[in-house]
Amino acid sequence: MRVGHCTRAIVLQIVLVGFLQAQNCSNFAGSWRHPESRLDFLSPEFFADIARTLEDGKFQLCFFDDRLGMPEFHGGRFAEAVENGIRFVKMDPIACLMPMAMATSRIGIGATYSVTYYQPFHVARLFQTLDHMTKGRACWNVVTSMNDIEAMNMGQDGAPPHDRRYDRADEFLEIVHGHWDTWADDALIVDRTSGRFADPAKVQRIDYKGEHFASRGPFTVPRTPQGHPVVIQAGQSGRGRKFAARRGGGVVTSNPPREDAAEASADMKADAARLGRNPDHIKIATLCHPIVGKTKAEAEDKRAFIETLPLEVDSLMLLSENNNFDFGSKPIDEPFTQAELDSMSGTQGGKDRVLKTLAGSRMPTPRDFINITRRGKLPHPWVGTPKDIADTMEEWFTTPACDGFVVGAPCVPGSYIDFVRLVVPELQRRGLFHKDYAGNTLRENLGLPRPISRPR
Repeated sequence: MRVGHCTRAIVLQIVLVGFLQAQNCSNFAGSWRHPESRLDFLSPEFFADIARTLEDGKFQLCFFDDRLGMPEFHGGRFAEAVENGIRFVKMDPIACLMPMAMATSRIGIGATYSVTYYQPFHVARLFQTLDHMTKGRACWNVVTSMNDIEAMNMGQDGAPPHDRRYDRADEFLEIVHGHWDTWADDALIVDRTSGRFADPAKVQRIDYKGEHFASRGPFTVPRTPQGHPVVIQAGQSGRGRKFAARRGGGVVTSNPPREDAAEASADMKADAARLGRNPDHIKIATLCHPIVGKTKAEAEDKRAFIETLPLEVDSLMLLSENNNFDFGSKPIDEPFTQAELDSMSGTQGGKDRVLKTLAGSRMPTPRDFINITRRGKLPHPWVGTPKDIADTMEEWFTTPACDGFVVGAPCVPGSYIDFVRLVVPELQRRGLFHKDYAGNTLRENLGLPRPISRPR
């Protein structure tokens, strides 16, 4: 049954985000095995065609998720990832998005960069330059990186503790935004007649010194058409949500029950309001994996085939990566000990979901983690006709449980093509989604204000 429009649906419209990977598969590790997935993922044409498809569907944004390492079991064994194609090709997302930028003119394009393993000045310069090269369409997805595998690739023994990562992230963002705001919009003069290139009074240093970072300046890249890039974040912990409420223009969330998502969304908007921000300037988008068919039976057949693609080793390797624990070290039906559960770090949401589902009835097993988190499988897909998918999205949006959706792909580019051809027109017919872009920059198309320059 279709949910009726509410006032919110008239005033605001859904945000659609494409969830990309600069790798051999989508975030669904088995996607490369699907016959409708292209295998030319090392070519610029592959990414350019995805961008054109999403821009045809008027998506406001697409962005690359990223991790700085290959999945492995925690004895250092990675052969299974290589042999089975388990998210093991990981290219630099900035390089992969440039063909997409050149193939499009309106869709926002973003990449993930870690605040744990890079320096603030480098990231500020990289994304501000990217914003110029895309004419104001750049987006930075901030991550704090929780995997030990990533840490070892970057010269460390293991990932820093959770709260320390976010303490560093607060300083990191302070410096990045500080650099971005030290140029006045009218600092450039570029007048050959007078010989004046820019006004030195309108370019300042930040002279920042903190517990984790120091950066002097002056910054070397002028302001961009949208002021500076949009910043999004995907933290799900309480600390992560507070970070997003303070810093994020967008927040990517997982796909919990709608009631829980609505509560979390309201809390984050309230936190933003308490910090003096307009809650409508934080766009909360929940990750979903639509499987759409012209009929319900066709969609169910697609889902049934997709369920044949994952391997058990996919799940065990990705659970090992996500929890910093070797899921290949135990028989799949042997319960974990409390000490083993306590030793798991990394993402807390999956472990918490498993424990909540079992509700203390018994200790979980590796199979429980696979079945409950669906790590390595397609996470809780929405399956049905265009009307069915639109009904679900409308219900989430008007509750409100979110401001939009991050669309994950069971196969690439087939799933994006299906969504654009079948679901987008239904959302537009209902007045839930725009029929054309509002402007040329990502901020204009998300309804976000242009940040004010504050040279000091």
